[in-house]
Amino acid sequence: MDIQVWSDVVCPWCYVGRIRLEKALTEFDGVVTVTYRAYRLNPEPVPEPRLIRQVMAEKTGDPARAGEMLARVTATGASEGLAFDFGRAIAADTFAAHRLIAWAAIRERQRDMLDALQRAHFTDGVDIGSLPDLAAVAGSIGLDAAAALAHLRSAAGTNAVNTDLEEARALGLSSVPTLLIDGKYVVQGAQEPDTLLAAFEEITRRETANAGL
Repeated sequence: MDIQVWSDVVCPWCYVGRIRLEKALTEFDGVVTVTYRAYRLNPEPVPEPRLIRQVMAEKTGDPARAGEMLARVTATGASEGLAFDFGRAIAADTFAAHRLIAWAAIRERQRDMLDALQRAHFTDGVDIGSLPDLAAVAGSIGLDAAAALAHLRSAAGTNAVNTDLEEARALGLSSVPTLLIDGKYVVQGAQEPDTLLAAFEEITRRETANAGL
């Protein structure tokens, strides 16, 4: 089974969704490849680092409502063993972060890089819009930080990210996480592990039946 996952590093539901996907796959009896694809929730440049809490309050026009939304996702994350700290998380353009993930994928460390970036953003308050900070995150998982910084300061990886973004547009994706399974089955949202497992088993049943025709 091939699973393509469109997600964004600064999307809390994508973080929750990845953990739930990994839990579901531990229970699934089948060979699965998972590839994470780039998506940008906010394609606008971020001129200066600002706390997500502040950005959300301005976007909704209601600081109390924004606080409730963040508290809800924080509680959901905690139920999955994740520590969201929106008092530290910094809003960032994620294009460079996606380029770094693509760079790590070439080194067969895509999942590790994504995990480290999500943890750095949501828990540690790292500005993942900063190229030196991104390189430091790469170094934290044993990759060459200097090589990562050189990669980020070049245009390398831009085409790979743009390809993902173009495919997302072609598929009509408007929210993440979105899973595309075997190129034709779509599952949207941070679904519970049991829901995902049931979907994988049903897809396997259908594909096996089709193969026998």
